[in-house]
Amino acid sequence: MSDNNNQDWDESVDVLIVGSGNGAMTAAICCHEMGEKNVLTIEKSKQFGGTSSISGGGVWIPTNRYAMEAGAKDTLAEARDYLRSVIPEEEVSDELLDTYLENGPRVVDFLHNKTEHVRYESLEHYPDYFSDNPGAKPGHRSMEPAKINISQLGDEWQQLRLSHHMMWMFGNIAFNQTEANILVSRLKGWGTLTMKLIGKYLIDIPWRLKSKQSREIAMGCAGIARLRLAMKDRNLPLWLNTEMKELVQDDSGRICGIIAERDGKTIRIQASKAVVLACGGFEHNQSMREQYLPAPTNSEWSSGHKGNTGDGINAGIAAGAATAMMDGAWWCTTISVPGEERPRLSIMEKSLPGLIQVNMSGERIANESQNYMTFLLELFDKHTDEHSNVPSYQIFDWNFRNKYVVGPILGKMTPEKKIPEEYFENDFLYKADTIEELAEKTGIDPAGLKESVRKMNEYSKTGKDLDLQRGDAHYDRYYGDPEVKPNPCLGPIDTAPFYAMKVDPGDFGTHGGLQINKHAQVLREDNSVIEGLYATGNVARAILPPYPGPGSTLGPAMTFAYQAAKNICDYQDQ
Repeated sequence: MSDNNNQDWDESVDVLIVGSGNGAMTAAICCHEMGEKNVLTIEKSKQFGGTSSISGGGVWIPTNRYAMEAGAKDTLAEARDYLRSVIPEEEVSDELLDTYLENGPRVVDFLHNKTEHVRYESLEHYPDYFSDNPGAKPGHRSMEPAKINISQLGDEWQQLRLSHHMMWMFGNIAFNQTEANILVSRLKGWGTLTMKLIGKYLIDIPWRLKSKQSREIAMGCAGIARLRLAMKDRNLPLWLNTEMKELVQDDSGRICGIIAERDGKTIRIQASKAVVLACGGFEHNQSMREQYLPAPTNSEWSSGHKGNTGDGINAGIAAGAATAMMDGAWWCTTISVPGEERPRLSIMEKSLPGLIQVNMSGERIANESQNYMTFLLELFDKHTDEHSNVPSYQIFDWNFRNKYVVGPILGKMTPEKKIPEEYFENDFLYKADTIEELAEKTGIDPAGLKESVRKMNEYSKTGKDLDLQRGDAHYDRYYGDPEVKPNPCLGPIDTAPFYAMKVDPGDFGTHGGLQINKHAQVLREDNSVIEGLYATGNVARAILPPYPGPGSTLGPAMTFAYQAAKNICDYQDQ
């Protein structure tokens, strides 16, 4: 933390925004539209978008305009009942929760009405994650960005951070969340959809001469592209390769700017009205992980943006900020494929019939088809040194491997001879003719594994998982196979060869951060406001810590960016 000692500023703006994800760009656009035109956004890496761009792009905001226009039957009261059923008041206050619910639809309306480019589509069939709780809905609470051509960004298209490599067909062809469900689960029409996407890709010859990636993009990077286009329409600058080093306070304790490093040069940027921190969590800071998160923990298991090293959180702490929920993350099992730059999220395959996830005792850890956040919370809760759940393995047979997508293996589209040998040489993938042999190769207890497989084979016949109730909840069945009876989540593991794929207790970001109020103002331990400092997204404490539905990070990030802009600009909702 530095004090303003009246040295000259290298740059002076009204509002300075640190980060370039959904929260940061929403703050920039909202500030501009609310009257503060001199806004600068900075990003420390050479590409913009952060974890928002890598993500699936879903935004969970109940009663948003796209849902209501699509005929959703929902109310804020029902949404509040649902959230209160999964979030204790001691974790998130009524004030923060009500602020989110009331202003989420407003920021969606604001961006839709004020911009030409920011457009979303309602996810009709993507259910809330605690689908049997009071107030839960089977769909229409999450929205995803409409697809867009990356070429609209002009010269900036190569600076856009693309969505996770697992979210592209054959690594190059974009698909959205609805299409992903059809493709991965091999639902009716998946073949036709595959040919349609491939055909559209192949005929775009002009773009093939520029890039292997499809011109049309989807998911997280499509959302960022749309927000960036809205910024460009307003001539709002975005500086890349600009890393915040310190916050600067004036004599009264107000934040009045930052010290940054841009292209290797130290600069001082004045922010006369506010600094908005929207620069992610600390998932790739191993020392912070070890300080705050449950063990075992490893940054290499995280699929979050590698630039998220806690910069904003540490700068806020140095300025006297309080923190909250630092022991949590947006948990999800991840698959570290040899040779790939970033772990894959294991979400869909573990819900499909014919796969179980076991620990080294050969025991199933939790209901594989429940939401990924709760699955890992159970994993950590049950983990002990004597009864370790790390590492764990997904167990499946030839029928499953041949039919579904599992990690980098694309069913029949990945012939056995095309599986790289390095997969079998790096404690990642194992193959055997019997369950006993598979156990021997992996080091899993053979008796425990045989018993878990035996039980699953029996449950697949009866349709009832007597151990973990897999497939009983509505959400469980979203990624199941509806053609499998009597339970779309339960299938036998009985056809050789048998496979084991290693999975880790990973995440796609941390969810603890700076304490904020309903205006996104950063607070001290005594709940007093640090004037001039705001935070949103994963640099701030979580608003929806249990992850109640798809897009529970981006919804609050955008909503509290809107709240920050209103407070900075003294703007009243219309």
